[in-house]
Amino acid sequence: MVAPLHWGLGHATRCIPIIRALLKNNYNVVLASDGSALLLLRKEFPELSYVTLPSYNITYPKKGGFFKLKLLLKAPYIQKIIVSEKKVIEKLVAEESIHGIISDNRWGVRSKKIPSVFITHQLNVLSGNTSFISSNLHQNLIKKFDACWVPDLEGTINLSGTLGHFKDLLAAPFPVTYIGLLSRMQKKKRPIVYDVLCLLSGPEPQRTALEEKLISVFKNSEKQILLVQGVVEDVKKEKQIGAIKIINFLQSTELEKAINESEYVVSRSGYTTIMDLAAMEKKAFFIPTPGQFEQVYLAKQLKQTGFVPSCKQDEFEESKLHEIENYKGLKSLNSKTDFSSLFRFFERE
Repeated sequence: MVAPLHWGLGHATRCIPIIRALLKNNYNVVLASDGSALLLLRKEFPELSYVTLPSYNITYPKKGGFFKLKLLLKAPYIQKIIVSEKKVIEKLVAEESIHGIISDNRWGVRSKKIPSVFITHQLNVLSGNTSFISSNLHQNLIKKFDACWVPDLEGTINLSGTLGHFKDLLAAPFPVTYIGLLSRMQKKKRPIVYDVLCLLSGPEPQRTALEEKLISVFKNSEKQILLVQGVVEDVKKEKQIGAIKIINFLQSTELEKAINESEYVVSRSGYTTIMDLAAMEKKAFFIPTPGQFEQVYLAKQLKQTGFVPSCKQDEFEESKLHEIENYKGLKSLNSKTDFSSLFRFFERE
């Protein structure tokens, strides 16, 4: 079972290369998630069976500063969902429907009876002055799994920085395996069609807030703009607003083509997006989700190291794109995942 968290589309999309590798290595795969994350995976792998899991229903407040408070208030509900997830999993294990689990940030998708892996790039969860508490809580949940896989490189050259690395790995509270960067994308030489590709994702209402901001910025532009809303629906929809071509969603091969055909990418600084753009070696501009400490940290780190410029959502304007040429752009880091070796974990007795 491969079970990504439904928090935007990033957790689901970074599971796509894992699912492809499992199938290539002759494993039977069951998909498990909820909402648009599950719908996306079902569109990518229509031949696979799936399980609908209870939803965490995570949304962002309109004012980013209230994000931490909103999560705190929702903690009892999240704990209830974790319990519900465990009941679903134990039923499937009892029925011998699954024999191994790969959970991408779904804390309740695990079982003591079968090998259970937790995937995360957040060994440390940044939350401002409560980072120690949030990190400790997350690490205690990870400990309940048999293995922890981090989609990054172990050394000092990496993408996740403090998020995905302990100061002393030997003193880590649980074993960590760095599996390399995960991306469903490949860099290909194609003619440039779009000057700017705007990629949206993440929970509401901030996804819509950024969409409205980008439409107001680019609708009268002289550039060719493609905006992918990141709203997965049964039917693909397209429309034109001024200079902007708007599509509700693109599947992996279509999105790969669009990125290859774009000069620049404007997006959130979500970790999966960063991995995809690194695989494509693209130049980008990041607008972190207001109040989302992880995205703010990643955008700041990549800006300080000279890879990608960024700014706050309310400060973005078209002229900001001129900054991109002063930065190196993302690099692939020559990362390759040895899936065959990783999957031996599930072949133990």
